[in-house]
Amino acid sequence: MLSKVFSYAINGLEGFKVDIEVDLSNGIPSYDIVGLPDTAIKESKERVKAAIKNSSRFIPSKKITINLAPADLKKEGSSLDLAIALGVLRASGQLVEEISDYVIIGELSLDGTIRKVNGILPMIISAVSNGEKKFIIPKENEKEASYVSNADIYAFENLTQVINHLSGKEPIEVTPKSDFDNLRDKAEYSTDMSLVKGQVVAKRAIEIAVSGGHNVILVGPPGTGKTMLAKCIPTIMPDLSFDEALESTKIHSVAGMLSSKDGILTKRPFRSPHHTATMIALVGGGNHHIRPGEVSLAHNGVLFLDEMPEYKRDVLESLRQPLEDRVVTVSRAVANVTYPADFILCGSMNPCPCGNLGAADRVCTCTPSQIIKYRSKISGPLLDRIDLQIEVDNIPYKDLITEEKSETSAEIRDRVNRTRLIQRERFRNEKIRTNSEMGEKQLKKYC
Repeated sequence: MLSKVFSYAINGLEGFKVDIEVDLSNGIPSYDIVGLPDTAIKESKERVKAAIKNSSRFIPSKKITINLAPADLKKEGSSLDLAIALGVLRASGQLVEEISDYVIIGELSLDGTIRKVNGILPMIISAVSNGEKKFIIPKENEKEASYVSNADIYAFENLTQVINHLSGKEPIEVTPKSDFDNLRDKAEYSTDMSLVKGQVVAKRAIEIAVSGGHNVILVGPPGTGKTMLAKCIPTIMPDLSFDEALESTKIHSVAGMLSSKDGILTKRPFRSPHHTATMIALVGGGNHHIRPGEVSLAHNGVLFLDEMPEYKRDVLESLRQPLEDRVVTVSRAVANVTYPADFILCGSMNPCPCGNLGAADRVCTCTPSQIIKYRSKISGPLLDRIDLQIEVDNIPYKDLITEEKSETSAEIRDRVNRTRLIQRERFRNEKIRTNSEMGEKQLKKYC
Protein backbone atom coordinates (compact mmCIF):
# COMPACT_ATOMS: atom_id res chain seq x y z
CA MET A 1 0.00 0.00 0.00
CA LEU A 2 1.19 3.52 -0.78
CA SER A 3 0.68 6.60 1.40
CA LYS A 4 1.70 10.23 0.94
CA VAL A 5 2.23 12.88 3.62
CA PHE A 6 3.72 16.36 3.47
CA SER A 7 6.41 18.14 5.44
CA TYR A 8 8.85 21.00 5.00
CA ALA A 9 12.63 21.23 5.13
CA ILE A 10 14.89 24.25 5.37
CA ASN A 11 17.44 25.74 2.96
CA GLY A 12 19.05 28.86 4.40
CA LEU A 13 16.09 30.96 5.57
CA GLU A 14 13.61 29.50 3.13
CA GLY A 15 11.50 26.38 3.59
CA PHE A 16 10.66 23.99 0.76
CA LYS A 17 7.97 21.35 0.55
CA VAL A 18 8.89 17.68 0.91
CA ASP A 19 6.49 14.99 -0.30
CA ILE A 20 7.05 11.84 1.77
CA GLU A 21 5.91 8.74 -0.12
CA VAL A 22 5.80 5.47 1.82
CA ASP A 23 5.41 2.18 -0.04
CA LEU A 24 4.90 -1.24 1.58
CA SER A 25 5.51 -4.28 -0.58
CA ASN A 26 6.12 -8.00 -0.20
CA GLY A 27 9.66 -9.28 0.01
CA ILE A 28 12.48 -9.48 2.51
CA PRO A 29 11.66 -7.03 5.37
CA SER A 30 13.76 -3.89 4.96
CA TYR A 31 13.61 -0.15 5.51
CA ASP A 32 15.09 2.20 2.90
CA ILE A 33 15.01 5.98 2.56
CA VAL A 34 15.79 7.58 -0.82
CA GLY A 35 15.71 11.16 -2.11
CA LEU A 36 19.06 12.68 -0.98
CA PRO A 37 18.63 12.34 2.82
CA ASP A 38 21.50 13.40 5.07
CA THR A 39 22.85 11.26 7.91
CA ALA A 40 20.28 12.54 10.44
CA ILE A 41 17.40 11.49 8.15
CA LYS A 42 18.97 8.11 7.39
CA GLU A 43 19.21 7.48 11.13
CA SER A 44 15.53 8.42 11.54
CA LYS A 45 14.48 4.85 10.75
CA GLU A 46 15.70 3.71 14.18
CA ARG A 47 13.91 6.59 15.91
CA VAL A 48 10.71 5.97 13.90
CA LYS A 49 10.70 2.22 14.57
CA ALA A 50 11.18 2.65 18.32
CA ALA A 51 8.67 5.53 18.56
CA ILE A 52 5.96 3.54 16.75
CA LYS A 53 6.60 0.44 18.89
CA ASN A 54 6.56 2.44 22.14
CA SER A 55 3.33 4.15 21.10
CA SER A 56 1.51 0.77 21.07
CA ARG A 57 1.67 0.42 17.28
CA PHE A 58 3.75 -1.91 15.10
CA ILE A 59 6.16 -1.78 12.18
CA PRO A 60 4.91 -4.12 9.42
CA SER A 61 7.24 -6.97 8.39
CA LYS A 62 7.42 -5.80 4.79
CA LYS A 63 9.78 -4.07 2.42
CA ILE A 64 9.38 -0.38 3.36
CA THR A 65 10.55 2.21 0.85
CA ILE A 66 10.38 5.92 1.70
CA ASN A 67 10.94 8.53 -1.01
CA LEU A 68 11.58 12.19 -0.18
CA ALA A 69 10.52 14.29 -3.17
CA PRO A 70 11.83 16.33 -4.87
CA ALA A 71 14.61 13.78 -5.09
CA ASP A 72 17.22 16.21 -6.46
CA LEU A 73 17.23 18.50 -3.36
CA LYS A 74 19.26 17.50 -0.31
CA LYS A 75 17.22 17.22 2.90
CA GLU A 76 18.86 17.86 6.27
CA GLY A 77 17.96 17.53 9.92
CA SER A 78 15.47 15.56 11.95
CA SER A 79 12.29 17.53 11.24
CA LEU A 80 10.87 14.80 8.95
CA ASP A 81 10.70 12.07 11.66
CA LEU A 82 7.06 12.62 12.59
CA ALA A 83 5.86 12.80 8.99
CA ILE A 84 7.70 9.57 8.13
CA ALA A 85 6.17 7.78 11.14
CA LEU A 86 2.63 8.87 10.19
CA GLY A 87 3.29 7.84 6.60
CA VAL A 88 4.28 4.34 7.74
CA LEU A 89 1.19 4.09 9.99
CA ARG A 90 -1.10 5.18 7.17
CA ALA A 91 0.49 2.84 4.62
CA SER A 92 0.10 -0.09 7.02
CA GLY A 93 -3.57 0.70 7.70
CA GLN A 94 -3.09 1.69 11.35
CA LEU A 95 -4.19 5.23 10.52
CA VAL A 96 -7.08 5.36 8.07
CA GLU A 97 -7.93 9.07 8.19
CA GLU A 98 -6.79 11.36 5.36
CA ILE A 99 -3.91 13.57 6.49
CA SER A 100 -2.84 15.15 3.21
CA ASP A 101 -4.18 18.58 4.24
CA TYR A 102 -1.64 18.81 7.09
CA VAL A 103 2.01 19.87 6.99
CA ILE A 104 3.76 17.66 9.56
CA ILE A 105 7.02 18.74 11.22
CA GLY A 106 8.79 17.23 14.23
CA GLU A 107 11.60 15.05 15.57
CA LEU A 108 10.80 11.82 17.42
CA SER A 109 12.35 10.38 20.57
CA LEU A 110 12.53 6.62 21.06
CA ASP A 111 9.56 6.74 23.45
CA GLY A 112 7.38 8.64 20.96
CA THR A 113 7.91 12.10 22.44
CA ILE A 114 8.00 14.85 19.82
CA ARG A 115 11.07 17.01 20.17
CA LYS A 116 11.62 20.66 19.22
CA VAL A 117 13.15 21.33 15.79
CA ASN A 118 15.17 24.32 14.57
CA GLY A 119 13.89 26.59 11.81
CA ILE A 120 10.17 25.96 12.34
CA LEU A 121 9.28 29.63 11.80
CA PRO A 122 10.77 29.99 8.29
CA MET A 123 9.28 26.61 7.35
CA ILE A 124 5.76 27.66 8.36
CA ILE A 125 6.08 31.12 6.78
CA SER A 126 7.20 29.53 3.49
CA ALA A 127 4.42 26.95 3.68
CA VAL A 128 1.74 29.62 4.29
CA SER A 129 3.02 31.61 1.31
CA ASN A 130 2.56 28.42 -0.76
CA GLY A 131 -1.06 28.09 0.33
CA GLU A 132 -0.72 25.62 3.23
CA LYS A 133 -3.09 26.14 6.15
CA LYS A 134 -2.87 23.36 8.79
CA PHE A 135 0.28 22.34 10.67
CA ILE A 136 1.20 19.59 13.14
CA ILE A 137 4.29 20.62 15.12
CA PRO A 138 6.09 19.89 18.43
CA LYS A 139 4.65 21.44 21.59
CA GLU A 140 7.98 23.17 22.30
CA ASN A 141 7.69 25.09 19.00
CA GLU A 142 4.12 26.20 19.70
CA LYS A 143 4.93 29.71 20.93
CA GLU A 144 7.24 30.41 18.01
CA ALA A 145 4.66 29.29 15.45
CA SER A 146 1.78 31.16 17.10
CA TYR A 147 2.92 34.48 15.57
CA VAL A 148 2.30 33.35 11.98
CA SER A 149 -1.03 34.61 10.70
CA ASN A 150 -3.25 32.50 8.42
CA ALA A 151 -1.87 29.28 9.91
CA ASP A 152 -3.80 26.76 12.03
CA ILE A 153 -1.24 25.36 14.45
CA TYR A 154 -1.78 22.03 16.24
CA ALA A 155 0.98 21.36 18.80
CA PHE A 156 1.58 17.90 20.32
CA GLU A 157 3.83 16.35 22.93
CA ASN A 158 3.95 12.76 21.62
CA LEU A 159 3.02 10.49 18.73
CA THR A 160 0.01 8.97 20.51
CA GLN A 161 -1.60 12.41 20.86
CA VAL A 162 -1.18 13.02 17.12
CA ILE A 163 -2.76 9.67 16.24
CA ASN A 164 -5.70 10.28 18.59
CA HIS A 165 -6.23 13.74 17.12
CA LEU A 166 -6.15 12.57 13.52
CA SER A 167 -8.45 9.63 14.25
CA GLY A 168 -10.95 11.91 16.01
CA LYS A 169 -10.64 10.23 19.42
CA GLU A 170 -9.09 13.19 21.25
CA PRO A 171 -8.99 16.22 18.93
CA ILE A 172 -7.18 19.30 20.24
CA GLU A 173 -7.89 22.99 19.67
CA VAL A 174 -5.96 25.27 17.34
CA THR A 175 -3.19 27.19 19.12
CA PRO A 176 -4.34 30.78 19.82
CA LYS A 177 -2.35 33.59 18.23
CA SER A 178 0.13 35.49 20.41
CA ASP A 179 0.15 39.28 20.87
CA PHE A 180 3.57 40.55 19.82
CA ASP A 181 3.01 44.22 20.71
CA ASN A 182 2.09 43.41 24.31
CA LEU A 183 5.12 41.13 24.67
CA ARG A 184 7.48 43.71 23.16
CA ASP A 185 6.25 46.47 25.48
CA LYS A 186 7.16 44.30 28.49
CA ALA A 187 10.72 43.68 27.26
CA GLU A 188 13.44 45.28 29.38
CA TYR A 189 17.14 45.91 28.77
CA SER A 190 19.73 45.30 31.47
CA THR A 191 21.35 48.71 30.96
CA ASP A 192 20.31 52.28 30.23
CA MET A 193 21.94 55.48 29.01
CA SER A 194 21.06 57.17 32.31
CA LEU A 195 23.52 54.83 34.04
CA VAL A 196 26.45 56.11 31.96
CA LYS A 197 28.15 58.94 33.84
CA GLY A 198 29.57 61.80 31.81
CA GLN A 199 30.65 61.08 28.21
CA VAL A 200 28.21 63.68 26.86
CA VAL A 201 29.98 63.92 23.50
CA ALA A 202 30.13 60.14 23.08
CA LYS A 203 26.42 59.79 23.91
CA ARG A 204 25.51 62.48 21.39
CA ALA A 205 27.67 60.85 18.70
CA ILE A 206 26.06 57.45 19.34
CA GLU A 207 22.61 59.05 19.11
CA ILE A 208 23.55 60.52 15.71
CA ALA A 209 24.91 57.15 14.58
CA VAL A 210 21.75 55.28 15.59
CA SER A 211 19.51 57.94 14.03
CA GLY A 212 21.13 57.42 10.64
CA GLY A 213 22.06 53.75 11.01
CA HIS A 214 25.80 54.52 10.89
CA ASN A 215 28.71 52.36 12.03
CA VAL A 216 30.88 53.66 14.88
CA ILE A 217 34.18 52.97 16.59
CA LEU A 218 34.98 54.03 20.15
CA VAL A 219 38.63 54.88 20.80
CA GLY A 220 39.96 55.52 24.28
CA PRO A 221 41.96 54.22 27.26
CA PRO A 222 40.78 51.20 29.27
CA GLY A 223 38.03 51.85 31.82
CA THR A 224 36.40 54.79 30.04
CA GLY A 225 33.09 53.00 29.53
CA LYS A 226 33.38 52.01 25.86
CA THR A 227 31.74 48.61 26.40
CA MET A 228 28.94 50.06 28.50
CA LEU A 229 28.21 52.68 25.84
CA ALA A 230 28.10 49.97 23.18
CA LYS A 231 25.66 47.87 25.21
CA CYS A 232 23.36 50.90 25.45
CA ILE A 233 23.03 51.23 21.66
CA PRO A 234 20.11 48.75 21.32
CA THR A 235 18.25 50.61 24.09
CA ILE A 236 18.01 53.81 21.99
CA MET A 237 17.21 52.12 18.69
CA PRO A 238 13.57 52.21 17.52
CA ASP A 239 11.36 49.41 18.85
CA LEU A 240 11.35 46.26 16.75
CA SER A 241 8.47 46.18 14.31
CA PHE A 242 6.67 42.87 13.92
CA ASP A 243 8.18 42.31 10.47
CA GLU A 244 11.69 43.02 11.79
CA ALA A 245 11.08 40.69 14.72
CA LEU A 246 10.04 37.91 12.34
CA GLU A 247 13.14 38.49 10.17
CA SER A 248 15.50 38.26 13.13
CA THR A 249 13.60 35.39 14.76
CA LYS A 250 13.87 33.31 11.57
CA ILE A 251 17.67 33.60 11.72
CA HIS A 252 17.87 32.70 15.41
CA SER A 253 15.42 29.83 14.85
CA VAL A 254 17.57 28.31 12.08
CA ALA A 255 20.64 28.71 14.30
CA GLY A 256 18.87 26.90 17.16
CA MET A 257 19.28 29.88 19.51
CA LEU A 258 15.64 30.78 20.08
CA SER A 259 14.04 30.52 23.52
CA SER A 260 10.84 28.47 23.76
CA LYS A 261 9.42 30.90 26.36
CA ASP A 262 8.52 33.85 24.11
CA GLY A 263 9.11 32.21 20.73
CA ILE A 264 10.08 35.53 19.13
CA LEU A 265 12.70 38.24 19.62
CA THR A 266 11.28 41.26 21.43
CA LYS A 267 14.53 43.27 21.69
CA ARG A 268 17.15 44.35 19.20
CA PRO A 269 19.89 41.70 18.95
CA PHE A 270 23.25 42.58 20.52
CA ARG A 271 26.04 40.24 19.48
CA SER A 272 29.53 40.48 20.94
CA PRO A 273 31.74 37.62 19.66
CA HIS A 274 35.06 36.90 21.39
CA HIS A 275 38.18 38.12 19.61
CA THR A 276 39.20 34.50 18.91
CA ALA A 277 36.11 34.02 16.70
CA THR A 278 36.83 32.49 13.29
CA MET A 279 35.72 33.81 9.91
CA ILE A 280 33.05 31.09 9.66
CA ALA A 281 31.72 32.03 13.10
CA LEU A 282 31.46 35.65 12.01
CA VAL A 283 30.00 35.41 8.49
CA GLY A 284 28.46 31.91 8.62
CA GLY A 285 29.17 28.57 7.03
CA GLY A 286 29.88 24.96 7.91
CA ASN A 287 30.84 21.72 6.21
CA HIS A 288 27.37 20.20 5.93
CA HIS A 289 24.74 22.63 7.21
CA ILE A 290 25.42 26.30 6.41
CA ARG A 291 24.61 28.12 9.65
CA PRO A 292 24.17 31.89 9.98
CA GLY A 293 27.12 33.74 11.51
CA GLU A 294 27.33 36.63 13.95
CA VAL A 295 26.72 39.24 11.22
CA SER A 296 23.35 37.62 10.51
CA LEU A 297 22.47 36.97 14.16
CA ALA A 298 22.98 40.72 14.66
CA HIS A 299 20.51 41.54 11.84
CA ASN A 300 18.33 44.55 12.82
CA GLY A 301 20.57 45.04 15.85
CA VAL A 302 24.18 45.66 16.85
CA LEU A 303 27.41 43.75 16.23
CA PHE A 304 29.96 44.81 18.86
CA LEU A 305 33.63 44.00 18.36
CA ASP A 306 35.45 44.78 21.59
CA GLU A 307 39.18 45.53 21.14
CA MET A 308 39.05 45.29 17.35
CA PRO A 309 42.83 45.10 16.81
CA GLU A 310 42.88 41.82 18.75
CA TYR A 311 40.77 40.08 16.07
CA LYS A 312 42.56 38.29 13.25
CA ARG A 313 42.97 40.50 10.21
CA ASP A 314 41.23 38.12 7.79
CA VAL A 315 38.26 37.92 10.18
CA LEU A 316 37.90 41.71 10.21
CA GLU A 317 38.31 41.93 6.44
CA SER A 318 35.44 39.49 5.97
CA LEU A 319 33.14 42.24 7.30
CA ARG A 320 33.73 44.51 4.32
CA GLN A 321 31.19 42.90 1.98
CA PRO A 322 28.35 42.51 4.56
CA LEU A 323 28.80 46.13 5.64
CA GLU A 324 28.52 47.25 2.01
CA ASP A 325 25.71 45.00 0.78
CA ARG A 326 23.80 44.34 4.06
CA VAL A 327 23.57 40.66 3.12
CA VAL A 328 26.13 37.86 3.22
CA THR A 329 26.28 35.03 0.69
CA VAL A 330 28.02 31.91 1.93
CA SER A 331 29.18 29.66 -0.92
CA ARG A 332 30.14 26.06 -0.27
CA ALA A 333 30.37 22.97 -2.45
CA VAL A 334 27.10 21.70 -0.97
CA ALA A 335 25.05 24.90 -1.42
CA ASN A 336 24.92 28.68 -1.70
CA VAL A 337 22.95 30.47 1.00
CA THR A 338 22.23 34.19 1.40
CA TYR A 339 21.51 35.53 4.88
CA PRO A 340 20.50 39.12 5.74
CA ALA A 341 23.13 41.16 7.60
CA ASP A 342 21.75 44.66 8.18
CA PHE A 343 23.29 45.76 11.48
CA ILE A 344 25.10 48.63 13.14
CA LEU A 345 28.77 47.80 13.63
CA CYS A 346 30.21 49.17 16.85
CA GLY A 347 33.89 48.62 17.47
CA SER A 348 36.14 49.65 20.33
CA MET A 349 39.89 49.92 20.60
CA ASN A 350 42.64 51.43 22.68
CA PRO A 351 44.59 54.27 21.05
CA CYS A 352 47.85 52.31 21.47
CA PRO A 353 49.11 48.97 22.89
CA CYS A 354 49.37 50.31 26.46
CA GLY A 355 46.09 52.20 26.07
CA ASN A 356 47.23 55.53 27.51
CA LEU A 357 47.92 57.59 24.39
CA GLY A 358 46.08 60.92 24.66
CA ALA A 359 44.79 60.24 28.18
CA ALA A 360 44.58 63.30 30.38
CA ASP A 361 45.85 61.56 33.53
CA ARG A 362 48.15 58.80 32.22
CA VAL A 363 51.44 58.57 30.34
CA CYS A 364 51.85 56.49 27.17
CA THR A 365 54.91 54.21 27.13
CA CYS A 366 54.62 53.01 23.52
CA THR A 367 57.06 53.85 20.74
CA PRO A 368 55.78 55.43 17.50
CA SER A 369 56.46 52.20 15.58
CA GLN A 370 54.44 50.19 18.12
CA ILE A 371 51.52 52.61 17.79
CA ILE A 372 51.61 52.45 13.98
CA LYS A 373 51.78 48.65 14.00
CA TYR A 374 48.89 48.44 16.47
CA ARG A 375 46.61 50.76 14.52
CA SER A 376 47.44 49.18 11.16
CA LYS A 377 45.74 45.96 12.29
CA ILE A 378 42.50 47.61 11.13
CA SER A 379 42.77 48.25 7.40
CA GLY A 380 41.87 51.47 5.61
CA PRO A 381 39.05 49.91 3.53
CA LEU A 382 37.38 48.64 6.72
CA LEU A 383 37.77 51.99 8.50
CA ASP A 384 36.26 53.60 5.40
CA ARG A 385 33.03 51.71 6.16
CA ILE A 386 32.93 53.07 9.73
CA ASP A 387 31.22 56.45 9.62
CA LEU A 388 31.97 57.91 13.05
CA GLN A 389 35.10 57.67 15.18
CA ILE A 390 34.37 58.63 18.78
CA GLU A 391 37.18 59.48 21.19
CA VAL A 392 36.39 58.80 24.84
CA ASP A 393 38.56 59.68 27.83
CA ASN A 394 38.49 58.89 31.54
CA ILE A 395 35.75 60.53 33.60
CA PRO A 396 36.82 62.82 36.46
CA TYR A 397 35.99 61.44 39.91
CA LYS A 398 33.56 64.29 40.67
CA ASP A 399 31.51 63.33 37.57
CA LEU A 400 31.42 59.68 38.59
CA ILE A 401 29.94 60.38 42.03
CA THR A 402 27.47 63.07 40.95
CA GLU A 403 23.79 62.49 41.66
CA GLU A 404 22.75 64.57 38.67
CA LYS A 405 20.37 62.54 36.50
CA SER A 406 21.23 61.90 32.88
CA GLU A 407 18.82 61.39 30.00
CA THR A 408 17.27 57.95 29.90
CA SER A 409 17.39 55.68 26.87
CA ALA A 410 13.63 56.19 26.41
CA GLU A 411 14.09 59.96 26.07
CA ILE A 412 16.88 59.56 23.54
CA ARG A 413 14.87 56.89 21.68
CA ASP A 414 12.02 59.39 21.22
CA ARG A 415 14.38 61.71 19.33
CA VAL A 416 15.75 58.80 17.30
CA ASN A 417 12.21 57.80 16.34
CA ARG A 418 11.51 61.35 15.14
CA THR A 419 14.64 61.41 12.98
CA ARG A 420 13.84 57.98 11.54
CA LEU A 421 10.35 59.28 10.67
CA ILE A 422 11.89 62.18 8.77
CA GLN A 423 14.15 59.77 6.88
CA ARG A 424 11.25 57.46 6.00
CA GLU A 425 9.39 60.44 4.57
CA ARG A 426 12.49 61.61 2.70
CA PHE A 427 13.12 58.19 1.15
CA ARG A 428 9.49 57.15 0.63
CA ASN A 429 10.09 56.80 -3.13
CA GLU A 430 13.48 55.11 -2.69
CA LYS A 431 14.28 51.54 -1.66
CA ILE A 432 16.16 52.65 1.45
CA ARG A 433 15.17 53.65 4.98
CA THR A 434 18.12 55.47 6.62
CA ASN A 435 20.83 57.97 5.72
CA SER A 436 23.54 55.32 5.93
CA GLU A 437 21.99 53.43 3.01
CA MET A 438 22.30 56.36 0.59
CA GLY A 439 24.30 55.72 -2.56
CA GLU A 440 25.78 58.17 -5.04
CA LYS A 441 22.37 58.90 -6.60
CA GLN A 442 20.74 59.77 -3.26
CA LEU A 443 23.79 61.74 -2.06
CA LYS A 444 23.58 63.91 -5.17
CA LYS A 445 19.83 64.37 -4.81
CA TYR A 446 19.49 65.00 -1.05
CA CYS A 447 22.89 66.25 0.12
